[in-house]
Amino acid sequence: MNVVPDTSAVIDGRVSERVESGAYEGATITVPEAVVGELEWQANEGHDTGWEGIEELQRLVDLAESSTITVEYHGKRPDAGQKRSADEGEIDAIVRDVAAELGATLLTSDVVQAEVSRAKGLDVEYVEPRGRDAEGLQIESFFDETTMSVHLRAGAKPRAKRGAIGDMHYEVIRDEVTTEAEMKEFAHDIAETARASPDGFVELDEPGMTIVQYRSYRIAVARPPFADGFEITAVRPIVKTDLEDYEFAEDLKERLLERQRGVLIAGAPGAGKSTFAQAVAEFLASHDNAVKTMEKPRDLQVGSDITQYTALGGDMAKTADSLLLVRPDYTIYDEVRKTDDFEVFADMRLAGVGMVGVVHATRAIDALQRLVGRVELGMIPQVVDTVVYIEAGRVDTVYDVTTEVKVPEGLTAEDLARPVIQISDFETGDPAFEIYTFNRQVVTVPLDGDESSETGVSRLARKEVEREIRSIARGHVEVELKGQNEAVVYVEEDDISYVIGKGGGRISDVEDRLGIDIDVRTLDERPSSGGSNGGGGGGSGGATDREGTVVTPEVTSRHVVVDAADAADVGQTVEVRADGEYLFTATVGRGGEIQVSRGSAIADELEHALDHKQRITVVSA
Repeated sequence: MNVVPDTSAVIDGRVSERVESGAYEGATITVPEAVVGELEWQANEGHDTGWEGIEELQRLVDLAESSTITVEYHGKRPDAGQKRSADEGEIDAIVRDVAAELGATLLTSDVVQAEVSRAKGLDVEYVEPRGRDAEGLQIESFFDETTMSVHLRAGAKPRAKRGAIGDMHYEVIRDEVTTEAEMKEFAHDIAETARASPDGFVELDEPGMTIVQYRSYRIAVARPPFADGFEITAVRPIVKTDLEDYEFAEDLKERLLERQRGVLIAGAPGAGKSTFAQAVAEFLASHDNAVKTMEKPRDLQVGSDITQYTALGGDMAKTADSLLLVRPDYTIYDEVRKTDDFEVFADMRLAGVGMVGVVHATRAIDALQRLVGRVELGMIPQVVDTVVYIEAGRVDTVYDVTTEVKVPEGLTAEDLARPVIQISDFETGDPAFEIYTFNRQVVTVPLDGDESSETGVSRLARKEVEREIRSIARGHVEVELKGQNEAVVYVEEDDISYVIGKGGGRISDVEDRLGIDIDVRTLDERPSSGGSNGGGGGGSGGATDREGTVVTPEVTSRHVVVDAADAADVGQTVEVRADGEYLFTATVGRGGEIQVSRGSAIADELEHALDHKQRITVVSA
């Protein structure tokens, strides 16, 4: 009897199993070199299946020495292209050719291979893929009811995160270190259980990293060279909530059901964002909404009536295109991190789909600022109209996001009216922030009502007055605000008449442009203290107790470019300073850069600072 096993039978250990049962007494086991090549390639790529197959071949050699079977190898090794095309049947075809050439029985655990081989007239022995009753995972013994995640690493003591949401502790859970052999056993058990159980699947299988979803567990198995050691991390939610469990539940329900919304759920890692997103998803699904999810990996614990999608072909944009054909009422996007994610989120929202996105942020306003620079400013309220900030498992803050053409708070004059994004407290309706374009820069201004210190608007207004006067005056300039609508400008005595202009025409033009009444005085008339709001060269305004990140702007033919990638994330609002003195506020654009058009007052000021070798820093606003 001559038996030719294919790769599936070798990996599953079905050859040695049948030899040991006596079914292949006296048989010749002919292993195609194509199978050996495929197993070697899988092992080199870091896949457990390759190692399992190689171990099976070693068992066959041992069995040949202790029993009546003979083990032989036959055929040619597959080339690189054939190994890469294994999923398309290239290796299976080579195995069939070997079986046909030898007149042997083909042993397989692959139902497609079995049916194709029978269609070609081969003698086929099909055995069910190896599996077991998947009652649970070995690593489940490390979990108790308070365990959110278990962290295993070869050569280290097992650890776990345990406690309540918002009060987690990373602690040792066993005194004995985890051995390499234990890690391999755990990894094999995880992979086999995922394959055998209808409640499990392999989410990602790349060289050095395998991610498995089994029931409520998301398990990442990392190996060298991707990781510097063999590591297994298993995570599960420790609570499952309903929307009724949260503050503002009734108002949020009404808001979500009123019409399709754009919602960002924000919070720090471990704050309970995904748990809240799951509660929102199940609430929406229970109220006549078709709900889908976009996740990579898929780990939201939602009901069976909610379909969970991952990245199609590794690209969430393709997933979005497919979902637009499905036309869900709401889609839960977990998590929105990169620029591509925000663009996909915005595209689906503007197509009329209700979107709920999960975002990492340490403040509620930070979640919204992630859209700045990624979505056209005027479109932001159409993309996101609600921000929910989660802290320690509870709803901490809810913002309502709208847009209005108005004069921003703290500025005056109707000609300063512009589109303003208003972020208001959902509970009280009180405005909390405004986002708008000020002197070609997008600014986020808190509306905290604190009159005791210079507000963001005041600082911007002061610097804008300063720039305008500097473009006229030839000497030193300082500015002091006197409330929201008035400013005092101090200039050199020789510049007084030049700044005011004939009949006051020049200063009137500046007042009209800025909507601020300006009183022009000489530097000798300024308060002896120099004024805490003083600007210009040598003034003390804008000083800060934060050093910031030192940057070296690049001057091109059209722009002054500030590389702020090391100082802030894309979309974050920052201040640019020279020798600790405030220059301007800006939003970090794509690529982590701030671009200022040359010829503008800001660019002139920045170039002046560079010419005088001042220290340029970027500070989070």
